[in-house]
Amino acid sequence: MEKKIGNLFAEAGNAAKGLIGKSKEKVISIVDQDDDGKITMTDVSVVKDVVGDAMKEGAVAFKDGVDDTRKQMELKLLKPIFKDTLENADFYMPKLIRVVDRDKNFSESDVCQGSIGYVSDKGGLRVVNIFNDSLGDFGLTFYPDSDCEFYYINPTDGDNYIALDEYFAYMKMVRINELQRVAQELGAKHFKVTYKEERTSFTEVKGKAGINTAKLGKLEGSRESSENKYSTVEVAAEMSMAGHAPKKPDLVYLVKDESVQNLIHLRMTGGEEFHNHKISIKLSNSSGIKEKDAMQIDAALKRFKVSGNSTVTNEAKNESRRVLEYEIEF
Repeated sequence: MEKKIGNLFAEAGNAAKGLIGKSKEKVISIVDQDDDGKITMTDVSVVKDVVGDAMKEGAVAFKDGVDDTRKQMELKLLKPIFKDTLENADFYMPKLIRVVDRDKNFSESDVCQGSIGYVSDKGGLRVVNIFNDSLGDFGLTFYPDSDCEFYYINPTDGDNYIALDEYFAYMKMVRINELQRVAQELGAKHFKVTYKEERTSFTEVKGKAGINTAKLGKLEGSRESSENKYSTVEVAAEMSMAGHAPKKPDLVYLVKDESVQNLIHLRMTGGEEFHNHKISIKLSNSSGIKEKDAMQIDAALKRFKVSGNSTVTNEAKNESRRVLEYEIEF
């Protein structure tokens, strides 16, 4: 074997002979694996095994690297949520959530085994999608139940979510109920809550209204094309009670409503001199979903390819036309 290598050296030319000759002993020492000073078939076999093992390890390492990259890409794409994800300081539940079935993207994915949901971004709005078989892991409560798809956060309870289709009706109900409790705790003898919704107006006639009175004469101004201001007027709650000394109520949904706060203050400080009061409460002030929020929700629903017979934006606008008229007597 050594002789054959020497012949190869000779054929390389005189210029290469000197260079290779100096390295000959070094090459032999590297390849001579059985340390007998010669390159034999045993040495070649040993080198072959070493190179083969190295190539195998390299192939395994390459495959592992590819798998790791694939897994990272899959995690970035699917954005799964695990139980320990909920304990991360940077994780938070958004206002809009969705309850969904576990699909094959997550049930068949190695990196998503054990996931309880996933995060998606729709229309610029972050949405947490919860698998319906993992609802208990999130520690949330749902109104009216957990059988709906989209839910929005209760403005007074971060762990309670209200079905989006029921949201505005629910908020109307709880505020009326709260006014009932206010009347009871303030010791009222009678109260009435009237729900009113302003009629939608698309036109307005401006100019001379042609109004004549004996004292004021002819007035100029404007009048709405509709004769009635409200399209809906209904008594939502009414009750008579024995009455008693007032106790300051704890507000939840109407805690930021100045008119209600003032009513409580007057009753608590006015004593027997305070007999009756009437206030008007705009529902848009305590709705929980403002028009800006509603537009984002509608954009997200559009990206989810869902539709209904109305939009959240329309309902948010309608809230600005709804009032609760509250009459209370002591």
